[in-house]
Amino acid sequence: MPSSKTAKATDRTDWAALRAMPEAEIERIAAEDEENPATDESHWAEATIGLPPGKTPIHASFDRDVVDFFKRDGRGYQTRMNAVLRRYMEAQQGKKADR
Repeated sequence: MPSSKTAKATDRTDWAALRAMPEAEIERIAAEDEENPATDESHWAEATIGLPPGKTPIHASFDRDVVDFFKRDGRGYQTRMNAVLRRYMEAQQGKKADR
C-alpha cells in the first residue's frame, strides 16, 4: 500500500463530458467561476516575463518542527521555505535602504 506521501491525487475530471462540451459552454462556465477572475488585454499590459533566479544547492539543517510545518502541505515544501526566506531577505534589504 503506498504511503499518503507517494499516492497520486485522484483525478475527478470527467474528461469525456468535457471533450463533448461546446467551446462556448466551457467559456460560459469559466466566466461564471468566482475562482477564475476575468482578464482582458489591460490585465497583461504590465506583465513581465522573467526566469527565477538560479538555485544553489546547499546542505542545511533546520529544526524538525520547522521542516514538518512546511512538509505538511505536501510537495513543494522547499520552494515554500525558499519563498519565506526570500521575503525575509527582501524585508531586510528594504530596512537597509531606508537608513
